[in-house]
Amino acid sequence: MGIDKTDKQILDILQEDGRITNAELARRINMSPPPTLERVKKMERSGIIRGYVALTDPIKLGLTCFTYVEVTLLRHGREGVERFMKAITELSEVMECHHITGGADFLLKVATHDIPDYENFVLHKLTALPEVQHLKTMVVLSTLKHETKLPTEHSVHPSGV
Repeated sequence: MGIDKTDKQILDILQEDGRITNAELARRINMSPPPTLERVKKMERSGIIRGYVALTDPIKLGLTCFTYVEVTLLRHGREGVERFMKAITELSEVMECHHITGGADFLLKVATHDIPDYENFVLHKLTALPEVQHLKTMVVLSTLKHETKLPTEHSVHPSGV
């Protein structure tokens, strides 16, 4: 499904405030509520809008240690990679997992309470996975920018809009 200028406006607004009422959303895009709601529902059905979430403050939840971990697997066969991918989805500390190119096979974003908690995660969970051969950890010292909103200005519509 392609998206047009109005859909992009809707996405921009919803990414900033997912709790906005349909009436307010319609007012902000200068459209009546029924077609506005239909556009939102269409983007939900097509998977462009995957869901709605509450953004939480990690510090207030006691999560003060964020790391990026490059993981190199022992073997690169399909079965081993699939076992690793399945296992990694079950580790709550792993916020993101990306299959990458380069010197490592995967890049993880991990959230823990502190460095000792991260060490415990590495020793008892991550390196306990038989597929893991090597880890390289980068600790986040501070975060200058953290966005959850995806840019829509470069989204492509089949007609080029």
